Amino acid sequence: MRRLVLTLAVLGCSSSPPSPPPTAPEPQPATPVVQRLTADTPVTTLGASFVAPAGWTMRVSGRAHILEAPEGGSWVMVADIDGDGDPIAKGWAAFRTGGADREVRSMIHEADRDGWTHQRTYSYATSPSERRRVTAGVKRHGTHWIAWVADMDIAVADKRSSQLDLIYGQLLPKGYQRESFAGRTAHKLDAARIAELGAYIERAREELDIPGVALGVIQDGEIVFAGGFGVRELGKPAKVDADTLFLIASNTKSLTTMMIGKLVDEGKLRWDTPITSVLPEFKLGDAETTRQVQIKHLICACTGLPYQNLEWLLEFQNLTAAKVVERLAGMQPTSRFGALYQYSNPLAAAGGFVAAHAAYPELELGAAYDKAMQSRVFSPLGMTQTTFDGARALRGNHALPHDVGVDGKLAVAQMENCRAVWSMRPTAGAWSNVRDLLKYIHMELANGVLPGGKRYVSADILAARVAPQSKPGRDLTYGMGLEVERTYGVPVVHHGGRFSGYRTDMMWLPEHGVGAVFLTNGAGGNGIMSTFNRKLLELLFDGKPEADAAVAAAGKALREANDAVRTQLTVPADPATARQLAAHYRNDSLGDIRVVTSGGGVVFDFGEWRSPMASRRNADGTVSLVTSIPGWRFELVPGIADGKRTLVIRSAQHEYMFTEQ
Repeated sequence: MRRLVLTLAVLGCSSSPPSPPPTAPEPQPATPVVQRLTADTPVTTLGASFVAPAGWTMRVSGRAHILEAPEGGSWVMVADIDGDGDPIAKGWAAFRTGGADREVRSMIHEADRDGWTHQRTYSYATSPSERRRVTAGVKRHGTHWIAWVADMDIAVADKRSSQLDLIYGQLLPKGYQRESFAGRTAHKLDAARIAELGAYIERAREELDIPGVALGVIQDGEIVFAGGFGVRELGKPAKVDADTLFLIASNTKSLTTMMIGKLVDEGKLRWDTPITSVLPEFKLGDAETTRQVQIKHLICACTGLPYQNLEWLLEFQNLTAAKVVERLAGMQPTSRFGALYQYSNPLAAAGGFVAAHAAYPELELGAAYDKAMQSRVFSPLGMTQTTFDGARALRGNHALPHDVGVDGKLAVAQMENCRAVWSMRPTAGAWSNVRDLLKYIHMELANGVLPGGKRYVSADILAARVAPQSKPGRDLTYGMGLEVERTYGVPVVHHGGRFSGYRTDMMWLPEHGVGAVFLTNGAGGNGIMSTFNRKLLELLFDGKPEADAAVAAAGKALREANDAVRTQLTVPADPATARQLAAHYRNDSLGDIRVVTSGGGVVFDFGEWRSPMASRRNADGTVSLVTSIPGWRFELVPGIADGKRTLVIRSAQHEYMFTEQ
């Protein structure tokens, strides 16, 4: 899945004391200029430039540009400040008196980048009843400082994440131009450059506390590297190599859309085929959106259906492909069709199931998908080791997932978590390795032609899959299960995958005949995902050396963030809070939680998996109970509703209440 982490913050429950509405930024002495933006609008300040998103309201007051989201009550500010005194305090003063008084939950130092130095990002403690995310930061270019503040409703921040990325991703020093490799000729990745790439991977592995990494690189149709670094499991001697299987998570999406493209090539579907003509019972929670949805829309992140994963992460025991599709009827879009990039794993999974139904209508939806993938993708591309069968993968050469628990120690994540993706396999369920994925990338770079010269798929199909359907922000467009990034002037086609201790990515530069894939078995792989693209471009085009410093900064930030989380938690959970819990809770969408006392602590048994609980006391007097197993981090807030004990969990734009049984 594309999201950076599976950290689900619970931000409220009915028993929490009501919070006052968020305080609007105080007016500055100068008369503000207020503008409602009808289009994405470039803005230049004294020392910076950024893009203000369409639909927002912008107020200019003194040296501060204050943007308010269309929903109201959520703000982002960018302000020029002088360098005397504490720059973050001055940033808050430009936005609102008293904001800097919030408790700082973490402060992260970031690497010098895009002309900025002295970059620091602050995350502030918020109480569940606030349902808010508050962050701020400062950065410097020469002698000029910029401060920014984001005070956002959680649901609005999630819904408008692409617009936030547009602001932050284009926040550059005034007059600064990013390094561009457009028009340059790529170097051959000779032994020296491959050795440097390997050294970067090894440094990153150590900095980010990743047990193992598999890496593959192809150039001009030839594999220039395929191998591994580190181990498959922490504390065990078996090494990662090019044949080691990893759960590739959302990289599965591009394989699924390739299967759909093959069916389009065969004439069994069109990209614009209405979904209901293939599967009449298909429906979303909104009838108008249902009428508009075509095959291509199921995997374009453009329907307005939001990120909504808890239903299958917590309740997957008996989840079939048919139920995955059926559940969509209860999911409501939160933005207009085509208006915003919003990433939906259930909808993408349905895309694979529904398309395969067109090929094999006599089969159960999951069986049809499996057969379509084997016959249209895995077999013709020679991907002999790629599988959706997790049990088969775990019997052979495989890497286990790792993450940091609340004790701050790296450990193997629960494999039960990975069983959740079986029912959702078109979106995140494939196990694969470097050797197989290089075969797929080879085909993409050869524009649909196999090594022997036989055409596998038409060039039009490949082009359709990368054509922009939505815009995640910051020089990014999203097609059908594939992104195209142009940050440095060279189109890079790729997709990442993140799930419970696995981080993976594969990419190719169609203009230069270069492709790469890396697979990691540690959550710290986020740091490689954010820097590998840059490192590869540096080696190909003699770019300024930035990637290694960025990896070092990512490692430091990861350690600081883990330390901050650990110091805020009581492990095991506070006994007084534990004693007040009911023995059994239920939510109709998410199933049951049974509360078990074990070894002096409390364990939450979700049915499919279980975890000892830690606790954190919040400023509003509530206590959050936090899962402590490596791999997933869920927070639940105990309360009372209608005379019954409750637990409330929040994920992105959705909140769910478990009620005492």
